Amino acid sequence: MNFVSVRLITDDPRRLVGFYEAVCGRSATWYGEDFAELATPACTLAIAATRTVALFAAGAAVPAANRSAILEFRVADVDEAYGRLRDRLDEVVQAPTTMPWGNRSLLFRDPDGNLVNLFAPVTPEAVRKFDGERAG
Repeated sequence: MNFVSVRLITDDPRRLVGFYEAVCGRSATWYGEDFAELATPACTLAIAATRTVALFAAGAAVPAANRSAILEFRVADVDEAYGRLRDRLDEVVQAPTTMPWGNRSLLFRDPDGNLVNLFAPVTPEAVRKFDGERAG
């Protein structure tokens, strides 16, 4: 089994896709007006309009209601990413900080309130951990 995608449900897919295009530095692929994907080497972020939920099970997902998951993106330089994105971020939860486990981390909320973590391993142990996962 491979974990390949996370899907966010939103009332405003254009706004949310535009936000994540800026975060990821890449363009989304749209599959109609209600669904887009931002593919990265490790995983795909899918963004869909609220009305697509009915295709699965009406009411199964509620937009802008997440308070338990964190979307995490590994970046080369957290401080550079923060400088580039600062003006687009409405809510910074934690400015760039080096965490006890060796990652430099920036936490913010996307326009729907989902928590996003941009991180970069900075200690030798953290770098080895992530480079080993990529190689394996």
